[in-house]
Amino acid sequence: MSAQHDHSSNSGHSHGEGKLSDRQLIFAVAINVLLTLAQIVGGIVSGSLALIADAMHNFSDAAALGIAWFARKIGRRPADKLMTFGYAQGEVVAALINLTTLLIIGFYLLVEAINRFADPQPVEGWTVIWVAGVALVIDLATAFITHRGAKDSINMKAAFLHNVSDAMASVGVIVAGGLILLYELYVADLVITVIIAGYVIWQGVSLLPRTVRLLMGAVPDELEFDRIVAFLENQKGIESVHHVHVWNLGEHHRALETHVVLSSTSLDAFEDLKVQLRSLLAERFAIGHATFEACRAPDCDNALVPRAPRSLDDKLK
Repeated sequence: MSAQHDHSSNSGHSHGEGKLSDRQLIFAVAINVLLTLAQIVGGIVSGSLALIADAMHNFSDAAALGIAWFARKIGRRPADKLMTFGYAQGEVVAALINLTTLLIIGFYLLVEAINRFADPQPVEGWTVIWVAGVALVIDLATAFITHRGAKDSINMKAAFLHNVSDAMASVGVIVAGGLILLYELYVADLVITVIIAGYVIWQGVSLLPRTVRLLMGAVPDELEFDRIVAFLENQKGIESVHHVHVWNLGEHHRALETHVVLSSTSLDAFEDLKVQLRSLLAERFAIGHATFEACRAPDCDNALVPRAPRSLDDKLK
């Protein structure tokens, strides 16, 4: 692999890896799986749908963390002939899987709660309170762990938000258990379930658009396309630019490709200009991979630099 791919080979290490280790992620997965099992048993014994709802949410957290851990390992692989930009996009794929699963679970819980309204069931309040109390402690511990990597990863941010909402849900389940003990208000269990489901759905919907944009190669949110074009066209030696493409390589690396109409036809000058432009783009727009093709006219019929052969057959002729 050539030097232009170096930026992708370290994608798994450059953002938040020192703050959140694989061992911490695996520990977070393990305690959430154990918590899920405890909550399901507690929910079945007590008859609490809210407790089972919280268990499903915790299971989604464990799955999300497991997928994120696997995606980080894949994302560390260097670029090769199959994935010439590297494997950093794997984390974005993992985020899409996690968010889609989260939405499915949220809608499932909502439907179950609506069905329970039609046929209310008795709920054992003390079991609900004890299990939810243990869940609250574990949720807070997991949220603390995932917070270390939430700033730099959409996967970790999703996991962190899940655990914060789990903690809130556990508080809600405890409140529901108290209302059942004090007033036999069994409907409180269903109301809390609806609130948990609504919050789960809101989380998934709020993060899904950005994830889809990343997978579709959209211009990164932080960048303004017109600003980049104007910046390039204001550089000395450039008359205009067109066929401008800006996209993300994974979540943290950005790339640009454009055709450049030069005010000068000197190839030596253009080579120096490319070095300067790459440095400026990295500094101002965090674009770490930039490719330029020089042209004499906007239609690029007469390129100043050789084009790659269109097919292997052309190359062999």
